[in-house]
Amino acid sequence: MGKAEQENETTVTEFLLLGFVDLGDQQLLLFLLFLVIYIVTMVGNILIVVLVVVDHHLHTPMYFFLGNLSCLETCYSSNILPVMLSNLFHGGRGTISVTGCMTQYYFFGFLAASECYLLAAMSYDRYVAICKPLFYTVLMNGKVCLQLVAGSWVSGSLAVNITIYLMHQLTFCGPNEINHFFCDFNPILKLSCSDTHTIKLLTFFLAAVCSLPPFLLTLTSYGYIISAIVSIPSTSGRQKAFSTCSSHLIVVSVFYGTIIIVYLLPKTETLQDLNKVFSLFYTVLTPLFNPLIYSLKNREVKVAFRRAVAKFWVFERI
Repeated sequence: MGKAEQENETTVTEFLLLGFVDLGDQQLLLFLLFLVIYIVTMVGNILIVVLVVVDHHLHTPMYFFLGNLSCLETCYSSNILPVMLSNLFHGGRGTISVTGCMTQYYFFGFLAASECYLLAAMSYDRYVAICKPLFYTVLMNGKVCLQLVAGSWVSGSLAVNITIYLMHQLTFCGPNEINHFFCDFNPILKLSCSDTHTIKLLTFFLAAVCSLPPFLLTLTSYGYIISAIVSIPSTSGRQKAFSTCSSHLIVVSVFYGTIIIVYLLPKTETLQDLNKVFSLFYTVLTPLFNPLIYSLKNREVKVAFRRAVAKFWVFERI
């Protein structure tokens, strides 16, 4: 390779995120909408983390998992939404360095893969609690819970570390426009002038490993849970349990489903046009709905919140 060609391949030092540049005057409305979503997401998830830490009544396996999920969603939203909001505020587009882009994708991949495994662990916890209540304290002891959570975080980190290592070997020497609102895998690869065949195959395999087994485990767990709920003799108890279970299953299915559509299905022209919309579900809406669906509707969380407010009020008066 000639010296001139090497220089050309190192000329791209930043990318241009196009995001929602084609929406024109609607960008201000989107900015306000996503700003509200970001604030609500952060407040809801941080509140859950604080309550789980400070209230000993919530020191149970279920809330241990929920606290980790809320911590993950806080980081997840902070990785995506501030950049999106900044770009919307400045006309729907913004620049980001190649290093910054890789960093954003690293945290996105790490947190998304970890969430896949964490949701599966949470569904298993609910399966044991509902279908094997007599063995719950044995099967879901502190050591097991810690192992499941640590395994979720470590698995997500290992998967994305392999991908990001290969991405750092790529060179970018052509267009620098990313038609997305964040640095995602496929839009980045489109800009590379290197051979991307190997990294595409490997990443497809890692995406399948990180999404399909946890998704199937989650569906299986909820299948057993629904079967147990159907056998509840009380109609009101059955309806209440099914309402909670169905809302959990809907959110989980939307999260896994949109990830599978974006990363595992063949890249047809129609799907490529819709990927930006599908990405909103697992990057913006899921972190918003998770605290509302899993925690803030729970009586224990509401009671813990009232206790925390009462303690704070007493402390302020002192």
